[in-house]
Amino acid sequence: MNFTPVQLAFTSLLRQRSRSILTILGMSIGIAVVITIMSAGRGLDRFIMSEMEVYSPDTISVETKIPSVKKTSTENALGQSTGVIITTIKDKDLEDIRKYPNISAAYGWVIGQAVVKYGENNKTTLLMGEGYNLQEVEKFELASGRMFTKDEEDSLASVVVLGPVVKDALFGEDTAEGKTIYVKGKAFRVVGVAAERGAVFGMDMDNMVLMAAKTMQRKILGIDYYRTIIAKMKDRSLTDQTVTDLETIVRENHDITDPNKDDFAVNTMAEAAEILNTVVRGIIFLLVALVCVSLAVGGVGIMNIMYVSVTERTFEIGLRKSLGAKSRDVLWQFLAEAVLITVAGGIVGIILGAILALIIYMVAIYYDFAWVYSVPISSIIL
Repeated sequence: MNFTPVQLAFTSLLRQRSRSILTILGMSIGIAVVITIMSAGRGLDRFIMSEMEVYSPDTISVETKIPSVKKTSTENALGQSTGVIITTIKDKDLEDIRKYPNISAAYGWVIGQAVVKYGENNKTTLLMGEGYNLQEVEKFELASGRMFTKDEEDSLASVVVLGPVVKDALFGEDTAEGKTIYVKGKAFRVVGVAAERGAVFGMDMDNMVLMAAKTMQRKILGIDYYRTIIAKMKDRSLTDQTVTDLETIVRENHDITDPNKDDFAVNTMAEAAEILNTVVRGIIFLLVALVCVSLAVGGVGIMNIMYVSVTERTFEIGLRKSLGAKSRDVLWQFLAEAVLITVAGGIVGIILGAILALIIYMVAIYYDFAWVYSVPISSIIL
């Protein structure tokens, strides 16, 4: 006989086409999911880094936190996302942070939502209360007009900067500067239009109205506290000392003697990025581990199929041995069948995974997410 074990294995798999296809499909799906998850993980890493680029590495923030829980804890995140409001970060904190030697600029931040109107046009939009010195702290550019000034902020002047989406909705191709819009029934004069920024952590920064935080506190929200204070350091090498000193300053302002009862958290952008990356890596690792378990189960399935195949083909084995084939020849044929199924499942899985990763990339780009398309070699090896 001139047939090699591989040729015999191939012929045998073709005779059992349905079983072979289902086995290959089971393997390829598991492999495709591993590749897709690891590719999506790379894309998510890039997305997070691009979102953090809004702030420079020397940015530091003082945020509200639920007392007696860690700032990175699930309880803190869930509590504040479900309506727990901490109202202790106030003007005194902002003033003291601005006076700190290693801080070059700082502003308070509040957020809201409202329907803004101009004539017959209206638009539901985010309201962002920030500082006149916003451009000194983070990357923020204007398409036209100007930012509001310190004097306008201090005097609670009714002036705003529009995001490009709001500008287009209210004014179309007309100039917005100098026009008066209405926010919750109050008149505000437009002094500038922001350049396009896209979405930042799910918030459409183009669909927003920017005004001075103090103005928004007094005239729109009726509050006297900030959600966050964002500041820029002069010297990044002093980050650790700056964090420690700011914690002490805010703690004294809030009459807190036990650090475990802090109602605030001081974070650096580098720390925030590292926390997010750690969370993403943990999720990716867990998902890959679960998929690897499914691959192992798939491998056991292939073993069972090959075992059943041997049992069902005792007549064929006996016939081959009666024609002079040795046990070694029969063993090599079945091993060749297993290898062919595995290789075919791997190739199909890699191609399918690459296609799924490409689809995710195209969807992400369509929605203006900073994403990268890659098929990691490590996922193929895995």
